[in-house]
Amino acid sequence: MTIRKLYHAVSALALTACLTSPVAPALAQEANFTPPQDFTGIVAELSPSVVGITARGVAPPSQAMPDGMPMPGPFGAMPGQEAPQREVVAGGSGFMISEDGYIVTNNHVIEGASEIEIVLSDGTSRPVTLVGTDPATDIAVLQVDDVSEIAVAPWGDSDAMEPGAWTIAIGSPFGLGGTVTVGVLSATSRVIGAGPYDAFLQTDASINSGNSGGPLFNGSGQVIGVNTAIFSPGGGNVGIGFAVPSNMAQDVVRQLIDTGAVERGFIGVSLQGLDDALARALGLDGTDGAIVTGVEPGAPAEAAGIEEGDVILSVDGEAAEDPRKVSRIVAGLAPGSEVPVTISRDGEQIEIVLTLAERNADRQTENTVPADDGEPLGVAVSPVPELVRRNLGLEEGEAIMIQSVEPGTAAADAGLMRGDVILTAGGEDIGSVNDLSRAWAAAREDERPLLLRINRGGNGSFIAVEPGRNQDTPED
Repeated sequence: MTIRKLYHAVSALALTACLTSPVAPALAQEANFTPPQDFTGIVAELSPSVVGITARGVAPPSQAMPDGMPMPGPFGAMPGQEAPQREVVAGGSGFMISEDGYIVTNNHVIEGASEIEIVLSDGTSRPVTLVGTDPATDIAVLQVDDVSEIAVAPWGDSDAMEPGAWTIAIGSPFGLGGTVTVGVLSATSRVIGAGPYDAFLQTDASINSGNSGGPLFNGSGQVIGVNTAIFSPGGGNVGIGFAVPSNMAQDVVRQLIDTGAVERGFIGVSLQGLDDALARALGLDGTDGAIVTGVEPGAPAEAAGIEEGDVILSVDGEAAEDPRKVSRIVAGLAPGSEVPVTISRDGEQIEIVLTLAERNADRQTENTVPADDGEPLGVAVSPVPELVRRNLGLEEGEAIMIQSVEPGTAAADAGLMRGDVILTAGGEDIGSVNDLSRAWAAAREDERPLLLRINRGGNGSFIAVEPGRNQDTPED
């Protein structure tokens, strides 16, 4: 899957013609089908609240992609890079959320920028200051001092949205400010590998480079998402766009405005999803829940008595459908909160209360394979949880588990997946991130694929990861 973030190099204007086909008239004849009226009223009211964003910064020319955009972001620099710098101008979208001049956009639109300004719907520009960013959800908040003649976009309830509902995107694709596109909500809670809290809304409203950070409205004119990424094998719109749900974005925005940072709860467990076989073995009626595969020493989970093999069924009264749902619930709770958790242990439900700690960088158990000055492999790995090791007959330190795969990297191209257990790399046993990093560096140096032996779902297989295939792939 090729997921692209949507900042735009404003110096390059690209227009692509497309054909449309008429909607089958038979649909309008259905008794319960009401054809949509035009959206001119909503657009006229909301367009003034949407702004274009121009971000300026510097980047080494050796990182530039064919379209002029550097990786990993408009102003990102590769570790150790000391090449001469040049100015880069990137563009995106945003929207006003208050009379105080607060503006929401994507972190990747403005990350590393030294100067940011907004372009209003009347074409005038105003400088803005950065209030705060949250890379984990790709949300950023800006503020403009001159709040004269601004309009505000109202928040809506993303949880109330269902597939098939109308959605309206307004933004600045390819620098074309005030562009309006309409489609339906295609799906909810999409996981695309963008981060630990993936739960994207998917829409078929046309979204392209430069729409990033702009609002996705519902049919009532309320913001139900922040447009962030597209699935795009060729770089343009194919009818699959992704937006951060408004309910998630609102909480992040509130914290950024209040404190300039986002605090997230932490309980200190490694989790695995359930399948039918695991559920039956554990005496559960269904596959909802998350099995604990590891407990961090000294973490809130250990203090509350959670053990490996426990199945978390709910957190703070909300059903824990899978590991990602547990992570999202916990992350949305304030550190220090006392939270009720329902677990299943040996077929018996147990109610416990734990006190959340704060998640921070020191508590991350994943390690990203470093790229030194070369191409990144594109995986974050961790030790194999004890329960998984026992099931696979492994000793401690004999293998590592993939926790995430970055889209558009060599690992993603090769088909590696979250949960894969890497047993060997280049014919050598792998027991740590450093072992994998050395094997990847050797493969790059020799210009040959890296042969991995993995275990996926209890079955062994070989995968070859080829260096050099993604070095010219733009991310926007």
